[in-house]
Amino acid sequence: TARKTGFANALNVPGQRVRGGFNWYAPYHTYAAATQQALYFSRYVHESGIRPEQVARIALNGRRNAGLNPAAVYRTPITLDDYFASPIISTPLRLYDCDVPIDGSTAIILSHVDAARDLPNPVTRIEAVGSNMRYRNSWTQLDALATQGQPHVAEMMWNRTDMTTADVDVAELYDGFSFHTINWLENFGFCKRFEAGDFIGDGSRIALEGELPINTNGGALSAGRMHAYGQVHEACTQLWGLGGERQVKGEPRVAALSTAGGPLAGCFLLVRE
Repeated sequence: TARKTGFANALNVPGQRVRGGFNWYAPYHTYAAATQQALYFSRYVHESGIRPEQVARIALNGRRNAGLNPAAVYRTPITLDDYFASPIISTPLRLYDCDVPIDGSTAIILSHVDAARDLPNPVTRIEAVGSNMRYRNSWTQLDALATQGQPHVAEMMWNRTDMTTADVDVAELYDGFSFHTINWLENFGFCKRFEAGDFIGDGSRIALEGELPINTNGGALSAGRMHAYGQVHEACTQLWGLGGERQVKGEPRVAALSTAGGPLAGCFLLVRE
């Protein structure tokens, strides 16, 4: 039923008066999230030179992981040819670059560490948090269109821990659109600004068996959109060693995750004791 509500795919509903921040979008007919985000993604493509086949690897990796997740909405494998055969939704976003609205929920339970130690799963603690406190609360007012409201968020998180990207075993990166995941790879510092395309390469580095497994449950692109709460759940699942067929090898201990792309962007590190 998620797709049948008024705002599943549109930012405005028919007949609604345009107001507030939407006044900035109306001249460009960006009444849907995909057309809105395509503007920012176009800027990123211009700045970075990322190639379509590199972008595609985000969707292909998510679908491959979703095939190992019994709860994922879309589990049928897709190929690079399938990706390029899919329709353009709003240049440069293709169908497989867009997340999947679903019905679902995630419960996040925080407790005193002593109580957690009496429970069946290993203790997982929040090491550091980064929140969006240095950007205006509007997509239209972001000062760096190609990076969205993320760099200061990640900087805030890393300033609160002695850990570095080298300590991260798995990354569950927000993928409302594939563009967001690409942004987070750079803004977390896993690669340099505008070098995510080369970092992704043929997709082997971000695969389950790769150097930095990402979106191990399929992410919002294939498992289904839960506005990153799915990423929170999956990070815990991986740190607990309960991923089943999609479990990252080597007993991952540190997970990095992000919860949005723009004005609602947030990120944090989870650590298994």
